[in-house]
Amino acid sequence: MSAKSTTVGALPGPVRLVPLPGLPEVEPGMDLAALIRDAAQRAEIELASRIVVIAQKVVSKAEGRLVRLADVTPRDEAREIAAAHGRDPRQVELVLRESRRIVRRGHNVLITETRHGFVCANAGVDLSNAPGEDVAVLLPEDPDASARRLHEALSTPAGPTPVVISDTFGRPWREGLVDVALGSAGLSPIRDDRGSRDRAGRELLVTQPATADQLAAAAGLLMWKSAGLPVVVVEGFAFEGDGTVREKLLRDPATDLFR
Repeated sequence: MSAKSTTVGALPGPVRLVPLPGLPEVEPGMDLAALIRDAAQRAEIELASRIVVIAQKVVSKAEGRLVRLADVTPRDEAREIAAAHGRDPRQVELVLRESRRIVRRGHNVLITETRHGFVCANAGVDLSNAPGEDVAVLLPEDPDASARRLHEALSTPAGPTPVVISDTFGRPWREGLVDVALGSAGLSPIRDDRGSRDRAGRELLVTQPATADQLAAAAGLLMWKSAGLPVVVVEGFAFEGDGTVREKLLRDPATDLFR
């Protein structure tokens, strides 16, 4: 790797987070990009050369990733797990369908690896803020592809609009929830500072900030479940490059010390 001349420590410009008001309840088949453009126009919020962070749930709703629990027939394994942990066997069945494997279970929670490669609670299957009682919302089939479509639809000749799709994850070793990136397009989801130098002149060898996760976490400060604000526009953040969460942020199991 060629050494970089950049010195980490230069002050970045101010970053502003603007929640986007006025989005309707999103239903399957709706054009989410058009809804975002219309809401931004009404609120006089510029999207060109800004980053748009979008909560996973509205993306899933627009893409029809909804399942009525009444339509789910749980397998024997789902019934056994549900009985052991006081869960609804139909929801457990959906978790199993969305998972490659169960990583761990206990305390009435299933930690699984999803088909995308995310390790999270209940494979992201969620009943909160769902359109109707006993309706589960699943993660998008391909969050990076979803982000790509939205990025292309929102970008204009006036400037690109990178997109980050976020969801709230728990964390090992720490209490509380933090929003992370499930998909991205139009910006590099990780910044490679290796080869740069710190303020003392030492070369950085491993520093790679997870930009997309940091943007998701920042936007999550405004995405209260009760607020109905699933889209946040980020102004003033210097983005560059391109890439997907799956390619850049999911750690290779061969180098993962916790698998």
